[in-house]
Amino acid sequence: MNSQEYIELSVRIKPFSEETADIVTSEIAELPFEAFTTEEPYLRCYIQKDLYRANDVRVVLGGLAIPGTELSWEAKLVQGQNWNREWESEFSPIVVDGKVTVKAPFNKDVPRTRFNIWIEPEMAFGTGSHHTTYMMMQQMLALEPLIRDHVVLDMGCGTAILGILAAKMGASKVYAVDIDAVAARSAWGNARWNRVGTRVRTLCGDASLLQMGSYDIILANIHRNIIIEDLPTYVRSLRKGGRILLSGFFETDIPAVLDAAALLGLSPFRTLTREGWACLGMERVDESEKNN
Repeated sequence: MNSQEYIELSVRIKPFSEETADIVTSEIAELPFEAFTTEEPYLRCYIQKDLYRANDVRVVLGGLAIPGTELSWEAKLVQGQNWNREWESEFSPIVVDGKVTVKAPFNKDVPRTRFNIWIEPEMAFGTGSHHTTYMMMQQMLALEPLIRDHVVLDMGCGTAILGILAAKMGASKVYAVDIDAVAARSAWGNARWNRVGTRVRTLCGDASLLQMGSYDIILANIHRNIIIEDLPTYVRSLRKGGRILLSGFFETDIPAVLDAAALLGLSPFRTLTREGWACLGMERVDESEKNN
């Protein structure tokens, strides 16, 4: 976030819980909010003044029914400041299963692991601290032989942390795609900073870009509705024997995602959950093998 004027939307959650705050964040992130912080009992959301639409907020939050939870909110103009700098000062390194470390340039004395990723923390686009990104990296570690020397797609890449990990794991080519131009630029810079820029190609656009090629591994850590909508495109772009890793949704969303996947001949081979969030590893079911 830069220093221009922003609207601070304070959502009061009663009773407050981190899980409920995550649910509200997931829903309101469909609007062009750039950053979210929690300060019990509030979830504070920040959006550029010119992009704020009170009616859009009413539609999203007014239609959000969480049993036993009451939501109220208010918005106010806040003076510009470097939000990202303040948030970065609190960023701590993330270690996944003792094998992957995600760290910022200002983190000091961080032990090295097998895969080390430097990232410029961006509040909007992910640093590995969220449960879904963490689980996606866990799934990727288990699929290392299928990633090495193969083509990987990082859909909705954000900072491209997953794409960068795939490249460091030996992927021959990584396509990092995000619909947000700022995210795509961030991904481009991070890939080069991690010295994998020659193997990570960043693109700005939606799932229609997938027709440019085919992939051995598809990574999609996005909102549930977008995953379900774009899943047919993912399957058409998946090479024989490939895998799809999906996250960005809650445990309660697993049945809906599995139903959509089954219609496309996909079957789960590994399911992870963490603090109410879910991550599914999917593979295409060959009907001829299935019947044998």
